Parts: sequence; structure tokens; C-alpha cells
Amino acid sequence: MNRRSCWAVLCMFLALNSQASTFPERPLTMIIGYAAGGSTDIQGRVLADVLAEQLGQPVRVNNLPGAGGAVAAAMLASSAEQGYVFQYGISSTISFSPLLAPTSYDLDSFTYVAGLSLDQSAYVTGGQSGFTDWPSLLQHLRDNPGQVYVTQTAEDRLLTRAIAKREGLQLRIVPTSGGAGMAPLVISGEVFFAYSGGTHTGYTESGQMRVLASLAEERLLGYPDAPTLRELGYDLALHAVRIVTVPADTPAEQVSILFNALAAAVRDPRFIEVTETRIRQPIRFMPGGEVKTMLSQQVQAYRQLIEEVGAQ
Repeated sequence: MNRRSCWAVLCMFLALNSQASTFPERPLTMIIGYAAGGSTDIQGRVLADVLAEQLGQPVRVNNLPGAGGAVAAAMLASSAEQGYVFQYGISSTISFSPLLAPTSYDLDSFTYVAGLSLDQSAYVTGGQSGFTDWPSLLQHLRDNPGQVYVTQTAEDRLLTRAIAKREGLQLRIVPTSGGAGMAPLVISGEVFFAYSGGTHTGYTESGQMRVLASLAEERLLGYPDAPTLRELGYDLALHAVRIVTVPADTPAEQVSILFNALAAAVRDPRFIEVTETRIRQPIRFMPGGEVKTMLSQQVQAYRQLIEEVGAQ
């Protein structure tokens, strides 16, 4: 190799090293697959502010609601903005949605940067509905076929269909674009029964909403009196984790920088406050490798449930 070629190789190496060490050099975009005002959006916007300080660049929030986060995930999977566009969303968008309908992405379409907190999913009702626990609502649903259930994700729809099948219920399942769409329907009494991924935390202290059951593996943070579905006799639970993902071909150096920024963000008082106090989720920081392993396990569990009740 002549001297000119050596210089060319050296310059290329230095340019690539400089690109990695100076990332990010421009603003980033956080995609949220739900409408503004829901728990993912509330938490995500605080996270964006904290990350902006950690990364030294603005982090813009782009809400792309639709199909339980699948619209946003599809957009991310096809993005060429390596490292500069990432999604803050819920694990089931990737582990579950592709099992119900064809999607332009799968488990391998993304690199998993980190998991941040555990979703505190619940069945909720309005504060003025008169239902104080799950058995009282269940009896109403049995006596009044055709009642509306407000859904937000494909995962909660499947879970609810499984319960309806086992209990012999006839429900009208109506989708909304996140917690911001669900809340007014429940508070007004237009519907008595809905899924909440965390939006309820902004309405329970005022008495506008009531938590009837935890859909998580454990009782919910801040709602120790609401039993889990397993405690109610159903061998069911939602395994939803808030995660950060980037396109699969994002350079490892950029993923590492994002990971370190997230590791610092979960220790920031602002993120702790919005997560543990406002939306009442326990923080569980997980490296990307653990996130992908968890998602693979979720895929197998959801396949078994689909075999029980079918995909719709």
C-alpha cells in the first residue's frame, strides 16, 4: 500500500471515529405511537426533555397514533435516520401486534436500546358508574349483553376476548387512540368498561375513575386494593414494558450513546416523578439484550393465547 493509500485509509478511519464520538450532531426525534395526553405521551415528553440535556441536542416528540403503536413502529423500521429517530413505546407493539395481522416489521426489524418502566395496565370504570369492584361489573355485563368495552391495544383486546369467552359475555369492542381518547368516554359514563395503560392515574384521586383490576402480574403501584386477573381466577396477564427502539441497522456506537443517556435519565428526579408519582409505574431499567429476550418469550405466550380464542 503506497503512502497516498495509507493516508486515505487513515482519514476514513478518523472521519468514522469522529462521527461516532460527536453523535448526535443535530436534533433527534422521539416517535410515540399514541395520541398526545395519554400516559406514554406524558412520560415520553418528560423523557425527551431529560435526554435533550444528556445528549446536548433537542429531542422532538412526534405522535403517530394508530393500530396500538404499529403505525409508529412501521415508520421507525423503514427510517434511514440511524440513531436520530427512535420510538418510545410499549413492548406488545412488537411482540404481539404482528401475530394478529401482517405488519411491515418483526422482532428483528429493530435494535433494542433499553427498557425503562413496567406498564400498570388496568380495567377501569367511571367514578360515578356505581361499580366498586370487578364482580359487580361482571354481573352487569352478564345481565346486559352488548355493552361497550373501550380498547387501546391489540393485546388488551385479545385478553378481554379471552375473558369474554370464558364468562360467556357479549361485548362491543370499540378502539380509541390511546388514553386521551378513552378518558372522556369513561368519565362521562358513556361507557362503563375500559382498558387503561396508565392514564387512570390522573383521574383516580379526584374520583373520576376507579381501578377494578390489575392486568399486570402484580397489584398496581398505588392501587393495592385492586386484585390481579390471576387473583380473580383468570390465568392471564399483560406483560407490557416501556421500551426504546431504533432501526436494526443503527450503528452500535450510537446505540451505546443512547443507552448511556437513558441510564442517566431514569435516575433523573423529573423522570422518577412522572413515572412513579404521576403515572404510577415502577422503574425497571433493562439493557437491550434483556429486552429482546423478554420479547421472544412474550411472542410464544401470545401465540398460545391466540390459539385459544383465535385472531380477529
